[in-house]
Amino acid sequence: MHIERAGPDDVRGLARVKWIDRAAVDAGDGEFDSFVTSLASWWDHHRATHSAFVARTIDGEIVGAAWVALLPRVPSPGASNRLSADIQSVFVLPEHRGGGVGTALVDAATAHAHGAGASRITVHSSERAVPVYRRLGFAGSPKLLQHMSDA
Repeated sequence: MHIERAGPDDVRGLARVKWIDRAAVDAGDGEFDSFVTSLASWWDHHRATHSAFVARTIDGEIVGAAWVALLPRVPSPGASNRLSADIQSVFVLPEHRGGGVGTALVDAATAHAHGAGASRITVHSSERAVPVYRRLGFAGSPKLLQHMSDA
């Protein structure tokens, strides 16, 4: 298994992983192709702030992905270039779980965020993945709150 930063040629594989993650595999090919186009357009628009990392098999198949969003923060005295990051949409195909692929993807996204200068990295996790994130050094914070939309 190889972990690397994804590029524009990886959109279809990234879309496939996201498609399976959202359990939409029963939809038609036209719907999937439309999603690929939407994802490509979205990523083109957000490429400056969002990076994707992929897990590839030896034959190049993308079997997992993780995204990281870099978020500029309001400057403070003595810290004019503050940056936070958010890890998003981490998913590994079920048949490739349990071998450290998810951990490697999160490690790559975390290293990228720290390398870009992020002082804080957040993740919104499923219940099942909380122990993995805790093992990787993520912890709850009484200061980090959220407000959910009614929509």
